[in-house]
Amino acid sequence: VQLQACGGGLVQPGGSLRLSCAASGSINVMGWYRQAPGKQRELVAYITSSGSTKYGDSVKGRFTISRDNVKNTVYLQMSSLKPEDTAVYYCWASVDPNRNYWGQGTLVTVSS
Repeated sequence: VQLQACGGGLVQPGGSLRLSCAASGSINVMGWYRQAPGKQRELVAYITSSGSTKYGDSVKGRFTISRDNVKNTVYLQMSSLKPEDTAVYYCWASVDPNRNYWGQGTLVTVSS
């Protein structure tokens, strides 16, 4: 499985940005993790093929994850962005607990 992520960039605090990640095949769970400088990678959000979602506490109410099962694509709509959201965002896909895949990472910078 290959993952192709895009949509990162520079945005001002309070702004919005949308990330997308396309998988080369059908995936059960898709989502996003992020890693800020000097910090551990943390869960942002994931969504199952049936539409169940889970969000990290720091993004609840601000980020929305969705997916298009036909296109094997997951989206992350990020709103009310804060400087602390600055990180490299990694697309993640899980076929089953023993088969996990990562995208190349896309940088999101929130700064004025």
